Amino acid sequence: MKPEVKQYRVAIGGREVIVESGHIAGLAGGAVTYRYGDSMVMATATMSPTPREGTDFFPLSVDYEERMYAGGRIPGSFFRREGRPSTEAILTARLIDRSLRPLFPEDLRNDVQVILYSLSADSENPLDIMAVNAASCALMVSDVPWNGPVGAVRIGLLDDEFVINPTFAQIETSTLDLRLAGTKDAILMVECGANEVPEDVMVRALAFGHQAIQPIIVMQEQMAAEIGKPNLEYTPFGISDTLQARVSEMVAARLDEIVAQGYGKTELSAAVDALREETLVALVTDEEGAPSAKDVSQAFENAYKNAVRRAILDLGIRPDGRKTDEVRPIWCDVDFSPRAHGSGLFTRGETQVLTLATLGTPREAQTLDNLTPTEAKRYIHHYNFPPFSTGEVWPLRGAKRREIGHGALAERALEPVIPSEEEFPYTLRLVSEVLSSNGSTSMASVCGSTLALMDTGVPIKAPVAGIAMGLIKEGEKYAILTDIQGLEDHLGDMDFKVAGTSKGITALQMDIKISGLSAEIISQALEQARKARLFILDKMLEVMPTPRPELKPFVPRIVTVKVPVDKIGAIIGPGGKNIRALQEESGTQIDIGEDGTVFIAATSQEGERIAREKIEMMVDVPQVGRIYTGRVVRTTNFGAFVEILPNQDGMVHISQLGVGRIDSVEDVVRVGDEITVMVTAIDPQGKVRLSRQAVLEGWTVEEAIAQDRGGENRSKKSGGRNRDDRKNRRY
Repeated sequence: MKPEVKQYRVAIGGREVIVESGHIAGLAGGAVTYRYGDSMVMATATMSPTPREGTDFFPLSVDYEERMYAGGRIPGSFFRREGRPSTEAILTARLIDRSLRPLFPEDLRNDVQVILYSLSADSENPLDIMAVNAASCALMVSDVPWNGPVGAVRIGLLDDEFVINPTFAQIETSTLDLRLAGTKDAILMVECGANEVPEDVMVRALAFGHQAIQPIIVMQEQMAAEIGKPNLEYTPFGISDTLQARVSEMVAARLDEIVAQGYGKTELSAAVDALREETLVALVTDEEGAPSAKDVSQAFENAYKNAVRRAILDLGIRPDGRKTDEVRPIWCDVDFSPRAHGSGLFTRGETQVLTLATLGTPREAQTLDNLTPTEAKRYIHHYNFPPFSTGEVWPLRGAKRREIGHGALAERALEPVIPSEEEFPYTLRLVSEVLSSNGSTSMASVCGSTLALMDTGVPIKAPVAGIAMGLIKEGEKYAILTDIQGLEDHLGDMDFKVAGTSKGITALQMDIKISGLSAEIISQALEQARKARLFILDKMLEVMPTPRPELKPFVPRIVTVKVPVDKIGAIIGPGGKNIRALQEESGTQIDIGEDGTVFIAATSQEGERIAREKIEMMVDVPQVGRIYTGRVVRTTNFGAFVEILPNQDGMVHISQLGVGRIDSVEDVVRVGDEITVMVTAIDPQGKVRLSRQAVLEGWTVEEAIAQDRGGENRSKKSGGRNRDDRKNRRY
């Protein structure tokens, strides 16, 4: 018997959202399908019945599975099966996780798993924002304890008007791509790319987006009231108030002293670790009823957190002694690697990132195999976070989700200033290597990448810098922190990253650990971030004021040649024979676009010249009056056939092979000889007539055409010389 299906509808951005529950996945804790246009995702939410043993954190996992059948496509891998999630799928999963996580109970230690599938992709409506809303809907109808709902929306800016949930085509021309999630009262998560959007416009966009999510939230509240399951009971994780009070009493005063010293990361960690060990020795004993080491460590961590937050809120003292709006000392360097195409080293306090740039041909653009309409991208940014950067040790297992997310954020920050392919026909890959980490390596990557691009000689539209902001909030009292270090990120309530030029914002990312932020706090954080960004830009420009006027020596030079589309095949040749031979001869790399743009990448001017001239010859069309040097490919008793262009022959009549009378063609030329000739006529069938005499005697184009038509006397052109003199003439 088919189960009862409940359907809910709401209009968002002038289009209808359709959410169904009860139709599929009946054994999951909660399951829905979420449809917008012809795009659809399925979301499920399930919790384990018991907590994970030995876990002192909330084990939430969010997986977004990008199924290619949703777009009517077969995966491009060898196995023709989805394998490792695409970058787009990983970023969507992170987007969902960051939107949901702040609203789970702090004392929950049961495993919660949220899994989403793409079921339909219409290549018009992006799936990422739909997935956030679908996950929230699944949790609202599930038995998982959660303090939702969350609504999510995308905001574009077209012709100075905000657009709700723009299509892929609209996103291409929008100056803003803002993704926002929030509750009824506040904003929870922000992910944004922008084209130098001013801070006041960003504040208005955030307010507009928060208003736009309200109908989604109302719909979910209705769903929970009508079909939501009772929440499962769980065992709260925590320590007793008595133990917490005992530990706090023992260590609070000494923690206050340590925090007030203004230590660096290493010194602060050493002092805190020593006090933690002393506390464990004092309280963890063999006596009956003594607390466990795990509980004492947690109580100590809580006391440490309170000490740091108290110092900032009550005394205005940060762990390293800075003011709330102060940026750590900065120094920069460029040209760090002698053979990389460009390099930029950016150091801010104890955070250091080295970015290295590589330029390649259009052929090296990354091919994308996902459910978006974008098939390739020519600007790629990768971010690596090795264990030594934090003084730790762990196995290297490839890029984690965090590394992929940070690379995407840096890529988004710089994308608006990358010159177009028409202006700068290169594929660009930037790799940011984190060498030392104590807060906001992603924004340091933005700064190091700007320096690397300018060091390479890439004509970026403007330099970009980034800064991470933090927040400590207790009740109505709060402090916004500029340039947060790792401890402030770990113990604080917000990580708010802002990147941009001197004109405006190019990227924005916000993650919070509390239930939301007001527009007032966000506005203040943006203004404080703008001042810090300009300060950092000044420091960077002291080292590299402008991009190098020329590309560095080891960067391949790329020139473009435009050819008719119908001539592309002639350049490539059968099975690529012609283009391979040309690349080998010239030592270049040649790519050809579908529009007939030929990109020649060369490390020497001579190689570029050879390739360019040969390509121009391959696509050249004979024109009357033009002079060519060609090879004799065949002779007859009435003339010689000369290859003046690749696969293009013309005939020189015996009377035009020289000056005066010629008895035999082979008295003048033989097969394989090179001679210079002028085109005198091209008939309607494309047959080309040539004259060597025209070149020898310096005829004008008009004279050559007239001679070909028989309008001039040959003997006149020969100057009345006797034919018998021809043996003394040079041909």
